[in-house]
Amino acid sequence: MRTDGSPMPAALPGSEASGRRVRRMARRGAVAAAAVVGVLATAVGGGLAGRHLVKVGLTGPAVLGLILLVTGLGLGIGAAVVSWRAMSRWRRLWFVPVTLVALSVMWSVALGTMYAYSPRTGLGSATPARYGLPYADVSVMTGDGVRLSGWYLPSHNGAAVVVVPGAGSTRTAALPQAAAVARNGYGALLIDPRGQGRSGGRVMDLGWYGDRDIAAAAGLLEHRPDVDPARIGVLGLSMGGEEAIGAAAAVPALRAVVAEGATGRTAGDKSGWLPGGMSGAVQRYLDWMTFGTTRLLSPAPFPPTLHSAIDRASGTSFLLITAGGSPDEARAAAYLESAAPSRVQVWTVPDAGHTGGLVTRPQEWTARVTGFLHSSLT
Repeated sequence: MRTDGSPMPAALPGSEASGRRVRRMARRGAVAAAAVVGVLATAVGGGLAGRHLVKVGLTGPAVLGLILLVTGLGLGIGAAVVSWRAMSRWRRLWFVPVTLVALSVMWSVALGTMYAYSPRTGLGSATPARYGLPYADVSVMTGDGVRLSGWYLPSHNGAAVVVVPGAGSTRTAALPQAAAVARNGYGALLIDPRGQGRSGGRVMDLGWYGDRDIAAAAGLLEHRPDVDPARIGVLGLSMGGEEAIGAAAAVPALRAVVAEGATGRTAGDKSGWLPGGMSGAVQRYLDWMTFGTTRLLSPAPFPPTLHSAIDRASGTSFLLITAGGSPDEARAAAYLESAAPSRVQVWTVPDAGHTGGLVTRPQEWTARVTGFLHSSLT
């Protein structure tokens, strides 16, 4: 009743139902938002915390990652429980594909985050002196103002190579390979990738700064009195191998590239050799999300594909070393070889693991690498 005693007007027939629909839509929107935020927070937190905890312990990034991880799991699990209870039995079948998609997104985003925000690795105590080789501490400034730290093993034949380790490593990881070429007269400049060891800058575990870093290192070699500027190459392992291939197109001074364990540092690199069918399509989708996440989070310049780099580096010869125990490396090398068959050699080391060629076949590895350098840098 109104205050004047007259009856209230009847509610419109659809107004109450419309209100319920609006409230249901709002609840569903909130649950969906919680699910999306939960998946992304879990992925970013896991990618950030995982490697930091393993390598450097409970640092600031690790704590932030753990907070995001716990918060994301709470939101995601809560959204899943609410959705499950609100659905009929048959509609719950949708949880299977939705869960698979969510897990794939979390995996890819976590990897992309890890590549963009990896921790620094300390240099350690090993030096070329362990191999009985003389060396000098050196440093070089990149074109974008990052100081790289390294060791230089002098040349005795007028030729020299830049030696680049893999992701999450310092120059010490490539000491055995550098020692092998140095004992055969070649100069070797081992550098810590930016953000690793004693080098400045920010870590980037896909090697997207490789062109800048290798260009600076090659520039140092060009001005060494014991090095002929026309006889400079680069030897890279894993990520370092991918950096070496990519830098060949940007650094004209590089006449020879030895890349061991290189597969790809962008989605475009891998799409050329991944299989067809459903498995290939799924992997391409995961790679697209992984590298897209890294590109979003990292300020590093996005590089061209390795295939296009080999094609453009018309004055450079390549030796690609693959592990017999890693079929992906062989497929990647065959695809890269197709860019310039006359300038690319491929050697598969039987029974070797990733970058394990020197350990598995030390004499043959040394003979092949130094023979390739001799033919390419004369």
